[in-house]
Amino acid sequence: MSSSRPQVLVVIPARWGSTRFPGKPLHLIAGKPLVQHVWERCLQCRLVDRVVIATDDVRIADAARRFNALVVMTDPDHPSGTDRVAETAASFPNHQVVINVQGDEPLISPALIDELAQTLVQEPAVPMITAAAPIDDPALLQDANVVKVVLNARRDALYFSRSLIPYPRNPDSGIVHYRHLGIYGFQRDFVFQFVNWPPSLLERTESLEQLRALENGATIRVALTHETSPGVDTPEQAIAIEKALQSS
Repeated sequence: MSSSRPQVLVVIPARWGSTRFPGKPLHLIAGKPLVQHVWERCLQCRLVDRVVIATDDVRIADAARRFNALVVMTDPDHPSGTDRVAETAASFPNHQVVINVQGDEPLISPALIDELAQTLVQEPAVPMITAAAPIDDPALLQDANVVKVVLNARRDALYFSRSLIPYPRNPDSGIVHYRHLGIYGFQRDFVFQFVNWPPSLLERTESLEQLRALENGATIRVALTHETSPGVDTPEQAIAIEKALQSS
């Protein structure tokens, strides 16, 4: 990696506690812990200088060290993954760009991670970036678990919602609805600013952390992709992911 450009840190938050799937990061998929699949994908990135797993659980830390991952132990009382990412970033003062990769997405695209990193490296005035993909299944438009995002002409986010936005009052407008994907990138200073803001009204209303940035006047750039990177929230989804990995 070139030392002349800003250094890029990828943080993979991994918690043991999950209401639907306790111990999820260590669930074996095709013979490897789930979080190891994510870590290996991140290692394939061209623009990432360091990948670290951030956890508050010694079982996850021990397992990660066994497959030679760099681990940072974090405060167990963090209210969100972003707080865990910020604490981790504080330990790496030479890394200007910080990418938060969800620890339950074993099919995450290395190219997408690189795209987010490249934007933040080349455009330091962009404080935060995320990703979205076109919604091809009409049934997902009404699904509150599928977060929608509306963009302006620069592909910055106007709003995120669990509701259908924009509402197609004119169905012939040619509008494309976008599904938000849970990967985030930050300029180093901004991630610390973000976690210092209290949870905002819209954030608490929709239970969407990214709305805190918009309510405080920050810009969120959105990279468009067709890589939807399904996550693992249940043991049944883990089985489906394992089949996808074995057939790829």
